[in-house]
Amino acid sequence: MGMMQTELVVAMGSIIEDKALQNRVSVFGDRTEAGRRVASLIVRERIDDNPVVCAIPAGGVPIGIEVARALGCPLRMAVVRKVQIPWNPEAGFGAVTWDGRVFLNQDLLAGLRLTDEAVDAAVEKARRSVKERLAMFVGDRKEPPLSDTTVILTDDGLASGYTMFAAVRAARSEGPREVVVAVPTGSADAVTFLAREADLVICTNVRTGYAFAVAEAYERWYDLSDRDVKDILKQAQDMGLF
Repeated sequence: MGMMQTELVVAMGSIIEDKALQNRVSVFGDRTEAGRRVASLIVRERIDDNPVVCAIPAGGVPIGIEVARALGCPLRMAVVRKVQIPWNPEAGFGAVTWDGRVFLNQDLLAGLRLTDEAVDAAVEKARRSVKERLAMFVGDRKEPPLSDTTVILTDDGLASGYTMFAAVRAARSEGPREVVVAVPTGSADAVTFLAREADLVICTNVRTGYAFAVAEAYERWYDLSDRDVKDILKQAQDMGLF
């Protein structure tokens, strides 16, 4: 489907999706294509009130550069790391944000029956990861301020939405006028959850159902390495966006 055929639907007053892509899989070739599709929705919505794109590494960076390129606005790193469940590191029960704040999913945590020591260890591990990634991707560069801006938070998809929830809360603390979540794909539950936190959620491909995997929206899916992220940031730097 070409971009000019995109059909927009506003649902619940704060969600924008592409109705033609609802509940479909393999709708994007890769993250770059997905980022361009997200960017096209943002441009059509005319979200251009002093925007700053905040990309959650790793997957949100290729999305973010396409949005920043389309809007001609700064790209900033929104480093957030999930607090991992000890026996399932792919899943988390909370998140630590770039400003050091900790957000724990208390409902999920109650069912895990972790000791206080295990919770503290998982949080500390996430804190260290945030510091390492800030040093690696940001270093001593001065990030663009978020006060009095429209913050556009990007990631490559929303499964539970909790990492993005933490990013929204952290961004809000810096005093923006508006916070927009912009992702290529997401579960309907996560999109609805984020719509209660962000001013606007743009999700090109919303999917319902019990089982959801971000990767299913992509024909070519792979985990991005730190080198991949650095290469994308170098492109953004060459374009004057980072």
